[in-house]
Amino acid sequence: MSNLRSNGRAVDELRSFKITRNFLFNADASCLIEMGRTRVICAATVESKPAKWMNPTARDAWITAEYNLMPASVTNRVRRPIGYPNSRAVEIQRLIGRSIRGAFELEDLGECTIRVDCDVLDGDGGTRCASITGGFVAAFDAFLLAQEKGFIHKFPDYKLTAAISTGIVNGVALLDLDYSEDSKADVDGNFVIDENSNFIEIQCSAEKVNFDKSQLKELLDLAEKGTKELIEYQKEILDL
Repeated sequence: MSNLRSNGRAVDELRSFKITRNFLFNADASCLIEMGRTRVICAATVESKPAKWMNPTARDAWITAEYNLMPASVTNRVRRPIGYPNSRAVEIQRLIGRSIRGAFELEDLGECTIRVDCDVLDGDGGTRCASITGGFVAAFDAFLLAQEKGFIHKFPDYKLTAAISTGIVNGVALLDLDYSEDSKADVDGNFVIDENSNFIEIQCSAEKVNFDKSQLKELLDLAEKGTKELIEYQKEILDL
C-alpha cells in the first residue's frame, strides 16, 4: 500500500490525531478529539439513577448519547436543531450510544446513567467515528467519577473501543477519509472495533458502485489497522 493520496497520506494511513482529556471545566468528564481537521467535543454527564425506560428494580447502568453539528462546523451553516428532529443526527447518536454501550459491561453495576454529548466543532469527514472514539474516553472517565461518588459498586469490565471510516475512491480502498474523499467515495464504510478485534458495528454501503467480498475484506483490514492504532493511543492517554 504505497500509493499516496492528494494530501500526501498513504492509503492505509490515519490522519494526525489527538485526544485531550478533561477539556471542559464544568463537565463531569470530557475530551476533545481531533482527527485531521475534524474536531469533536465529547462530554459525559453522570446521573445516579437508571434510564427512565428501565425496570425500576434493575441494577444495571446505562449509556446514551446525543450528537450535534455546531452551526459553523461545515462550509454551509447548519441550522440548530430547535423544534424539529434531525434524522441524520438521530441515526448517528443511536450508533454512538450502541457502540459505547458495547464497550462496557453494564449489568448489575448500579443505578447509573452516563449521557455522552458529542458536539462537532469542525467537520471534515469521520465525525461519527471520532465521536465514538472520543466518547469512549469520556465515558471511561465518567465511570471513574461514578465509582468515586458511590453511584456504582465497581468499575465496569470493558474493552477499549474505537471507530474509523474507510471507503473506496476511484477503485482504491482508503483508511480514514476526509470530506474531499468521502464526498466522492464509491463505497463508504464505518467500523466500530474493540481491543480484541471484535466488531461492535459495521456500516458499509455502495454509494455509487457495488462492491464484492474481496473489496469488503480490504476495508475490514484497513479498519482493523486504524482502530488498533487509535486503541493503543487510548490506552496511553488513559494510563492503562
